Amino acid sequence: MRFGQAAGYALGMAKDESFDITTGADLMEVANAINQARKEIANRFDFKGVVAEIDYDHGTTRFVLHAQDDYKLEAMWQVVAQRMVARNVPLKNLVRGTPQKASGGTLRQEVTIVQGIEPEVARKIVKFIKDQKYKKAQAQVQGDAVRVSSPSRDELQQVIRDVKAQDWGIELKFGNYR
Repeated sequence: MRFGQAAGYALGMAKDESFDITTGADLMEVANAINQARKEIANRFDFKGVVAEIDYDHGTTRFVLHAQDDYKLEAMWQVVAQRMVARNVPLKNLVRGTPQKASGGTLRQEVTIVQGIEPEVARKIVKFIKDQKYKKAQAQVQGDAVRVSSPSRDELQQVIRDVKAQDWGIELKFGNYR
């Protein structure tokens, strides 16, 4: 601690409280949900004798659905989505790519798992917080997160309420209170 900082605390300056806005999914829960979905698909009558596979390497941030046709692809997605919801994996953080033609007239669709706030979205969140004209709240992008600080806990609670009320296209988490 530098001398100026120490003197500031001695004079009774308020210490800033802060929290981080992040996003992401527990990849262990993603793996569990995919394993459950694979079992359900293997046992369902409407998937007997047709291509219906989920390719996922544990710990990665994407998986691929491989199905006979559009109908089966959509049915597989419904099973996966139900399993993800049951394991508290936010569906907003699963981004479905465009189905691609694969061998044998089948379809493949890549699904990306969003694990951090994209820089463009982070900048929008910071701009939104600044546009709200809070008295002392400050926001800045830190990697794939946004740090919000203010001497007032009440103001931080208001920031959380206001940011939650917006649709950012991903599920946001508010944590790391200091």
